[in-house]
Amino acid sequence: MPNLSKEYNRILSEIEQIISNEEEKKIVKEKISELSTLFINAMDNMSNIIDNKLKEMEEKQNSLDDKLNKIGETVKEIESDIYDEEELGEFEFEIVCPYCNNEFVTDLSLMNEEKTEIKCPECNNIIELDWNDECDCEEDEDCCSGHCGGCHGCSDDDCEGNEEENEDEDM
Repeated sequence: MPNLSKEYNRILSEIEQIISNEEEKKIVKEKISELSTLFINAMDNMSNIIDNKLKEMEEKQNSLDDKLNKIGETVKEIESDIYDEEELGEFEFEIVCPYCNNEFVTDLSLMNEEKTEIKCPECNNIIELDWNDECDCEEDEDCCSGHCGGCHGCSDDDCEGNEEENEDEDM
């Protein structure tokens, strides 16, 4: 700004030296003043527009930062659910009661492989838990081979496909 002021004063002094008629000097100085005022007003308007745009950009940036923080928190929760629980050996386990078909979720951190039963919260029946998912068919003749949809393994004789039993039941 100091250079602008010096240039303005230099132009006015040149006008003073060049124009000898006092009335013409006065008119030229007024017109230069009007022109300067127009430029200053235009610069103020541009400055206000720029300030408003910057404020809008800051508000949008703050809004985006908030959204990004929320996304980050959600991702951390998801990571915590996936990785932290696995590292700690904690899992949610969905159980379907074979008596009432109620589906419920239990936290395996509260359970362990030594626990062999859980109580259904709906019908209060005791559900046996099988942690091994392996069958010792040599030791247990009732071992299931997994052909029917009602259990996780039955012998071919126990399956729905056994027509002799189905015929006996119809009579």
